[in-house]
Amino acid sequence: MNVLLIGEEAAAARILRALSEAGDRVVAVMASPDQPERPGTSLWDVANKMGYATWPADLVTDPQFAGQVSDAGVDVILNVHSLFRIARQVLEAPRVGGFNLHPGPLPRYAGLNSVCWAIYRGERQHGVTLHWLDPAIDAGPIAYQELFTIDAEETGLTLMAKCVHIEVQLAMRLLETARRAPSDIPSIAQDPSKREYFGRRVPENGNVSWSRPARQIVDFVRAADFFPFHSPWGPPRARLRGSIIGITKAALTGARTDAPSGTVSRVSSRGAEVACGDEWILVRQVFQDGRHRAASLVLEPGDMLGDGVAARVSA
Repeated sequence: MNVLLIGEEAAAARILRALSEAGDRVVAVMASPDQPERPGTSLWDVANKMGYATWPADLVTDPQFAGQVSDAGVDVILNVHSLFRIARQVLEAPRVGGFNLHPGPLPRYAGLNSVCWAIYRGERQHGVTLHWLDPAIDAGPIAYQELFTIDAEETGLTLMAKCVHIEVQLAMRLLETARRAPSDIPSIAQDPSKREYFGRRVPENGNVSWSRPARQIVDFVRAADFFPFHSPWGPPRARLRGSIIGITKAALTGARTDAPSGTVSRVSSRGAEVACGDEWILVRQVFQDGRHRAASLVLEPGDMLGDGVAARVSA
């Protein structure tokens, strides 16, 4: 199969390596040359090191690019975590079709940061969807979908890692079917009445509300936890002694409390206990002054943590 890979991030790099091992011909890799990742880790850099042709991903927005896709003999366009809207003419250019790998169960989790939203909303199940590309975002017919359990201690990072593992499997399944009999690739229309779309907003504007139940606060922290990598939401913010810190790791204690919300109680090497609306939670790690620090080095008994403010804390 002649594959045109469009993507970003580690997920696309994993799939590029899988394509190489499977022996499929990668016509070119389309990515952002200036993707802000560590040098040598972006898809653009990985593709260059592996000897593949690299084309700027923004070309897919140009209808005239369809001619280049046709001339290159592309059978399948595979889009992996790229956010560029692909022109309809480009989608119609490959022989078999264009497909998108989405790290969420469609139609319920369309849009951005689906792994974060799933944890934040207390879901017990998540999934990965491989669907036919359509000009509308995450709206094309479903080819393959796999669902799996969200573990109780799941973080944004661990859930995304599970998604990437399954994305590779679904991509290989697609190409195997395309090689054997393209007409056998499923095309199941999505139910628009079940569609939910998530944009760039962050819950609570990114702030911790300490009066909320402990479970909600811990789920928020877990959802935003991509340590040691950048979090798409940034860490949930709290106010400490007039400055803003991020809460990056927290756990439930199961211990009830009637202390004022945000009160810091016992502090140990394990972390600091903070009162929420119903229970104490254990804050283990915070983000302060541009770095991650153990909560025991930052919080003190008697501190009062307030809700965060609008300024974003990047981590």
